[in-house]
Amino acid sequence: MAVAVKKSTSKKTASKKKAAKHDKATYLKWYETMLRVRRFEERALMAYSQQKIRGFCHVYIGQEAIAAGLATAIRPEDKIVTAYRQHGIALSRGLTSDSCMAELYGKVDGCVGGKGGSMHFFSKELNYFGGNGIVGAQIPIGTGIALAEQYRSSENLAVCMFGDGAARQGALYESFNMAMTWKLPVLYICENNGYAMGTSVKRTSNVTDIHQVGEAFNIPSRDVDGMSPEAVHDALAEAAAHIRSGKGPYFLEIKTYRYRGHSVSDPAKYRTKEELESYKAQDPISLTEEKMLMEKIATKKEIDAIKDAIKVEIEKAAAFAEQSPLPDSNTLYDDNYVQEDYPFIRD
Repeated sequence: MAVAVKKSTSKKTASKKKAAKHDKATYLKWYETMLRVRRFEERALMAYSQQKIRGFCHVYIGQEAIAAGLATAIRPEDKIVTAYRQHGIALSRGLTSDSCMAELYGKVDGCVGGKGGSMHFFSKELNYFGGNGIVGAQIPIGTGIALAEQYRSSENLAVCMFGDGAARQGALYESFNMAMTWKLPVLYICENNGYAMGTSVKRTSNVTDIHQVGEAFNIPSRDVDGMSPEAVHDALAEAAAHIRSGKGPYFLEIKTYRYRGHSVSDPAKYRTKEELESYKAQDPISLTEEKMLMEKIATKKEIDAIKDAIKVEIEKAAAFAEQSPLPDSNTLYDDNYVQEDYPFIRD
């Protein structure tokens, strides 16, 4: 799963380069982001077991390094649209734990007023165009967002994220063709956790290295170690620089793994315990903490302070969601799209 890296002849030189590239603040940002996502999702699972959260719920546990790398590699002005396993991306983008937890509870103080639930967080202010419940539907949406940015002559890019299951949708091929033809500023990211809903990549296509699909359209494409925030950050930063230079889209297949089932109701019997444990041994949170301590990037006191703060934050978010009221039934039809002059028969 790890991406091969060319080794330097001098360990001392390599160490100096790495230290200069990723400073202490960046490592702490990665760690804080990943830990926030992990603890948020664990608390959401607890609330689901207590029937305080209903309906579909897809947690991001195991994939946190992608959210962390994304948080540091792109700009706040860039647009993001993703799939339904999206709590972690929303939190890394800046949506608060309070508003996200309240949304899971279906409460009025949720980020979309309790009407979106697990799959449909959204924030216009943070340029987060949400999670999408229809498999692959966000791919043409992200492509359209990129077209809008090109039309405005902005320097922003659109980040369009989808899973390995969605990579088999016809809309992806149409979007790739248009994006490369028009050199749209779009970064396509496939979060390949290996199983879609429960069917392995190997059983869905002869092409198991999904990034190769982009090569058919001459889109620069590569795979990335999704268990490493460093690798994710570096790949995203390189892709973003390419896109901002006006050369058009870029495609990253970020290879990751979800520790839980597809959704809360999925027992994930299609994989072995040994496979799961092998990925847990690569846990990005544990390894980042270990690295910071071993290389004296941060102290145990600093790391413990982050842990304590996140614990308080998530407990506060759960309490906030509990206390937030349910939406009023009179608002059921608010926020729906209506075209007043559309010709139809009225009662």
